[in-house]
Amino acid sequence: MNAIYPGTFDPVTNGHIDIAQRAAKMFSNLTIAVIKNPNKSTLFNSQERVKMIVESTKHIKNINVVEYSGLTVKFAKENNSEIIVRGLRITSDYEYESEMALVNRGMEESIETICLFSSLENQILSSSRVKEIASLGADITKLVPNNVSRPLLSKLKNKL
Repeated sequence: MNAIYPGTFDPVTNGHIDIAQRAAKMFSNLTIAVIKNPNKSTLFNSQERVKMIVESTKHIKNINVVEYSGLTVKFAKENNSEIIVRGLRITSDYEYESEMALVNRGMEESIETICLFSSLENQILSSSRVKEIASLGADITKLVPNNVSRPLLSKLKNKL
């Protein structure tokens, strides 16, 4: 069975990788789908985000990473994916993800959404929080894959 794990991943965090690793055990193929949305301001462009995720997941054989734009359910259907994987951290995630799952199901009944709870150590971890912590000069090495720290710090430095 094929699944997609969509997101912005700006930047990819250890929480994202945890969800991807666990989902990859559940499905024969997992596509990490990096949204390319010109209306959303990101620190990294979609190609940079794809590259970081590819490097961070190269040890997982049944994962591929692509960028996409448009509706997630349309992308899932075009890629023969029956499942959309989402990660849940805190209560507010549940409200957002349940609403999105219902909207997606309304557009395409054949595609299910499955939510995986974040590991305890990743419950408060988000890309936004990582960027904020990094911009304040704190150590982020335990929050992101090894290949993400240096480019993130460089981007933040150049942005200032």
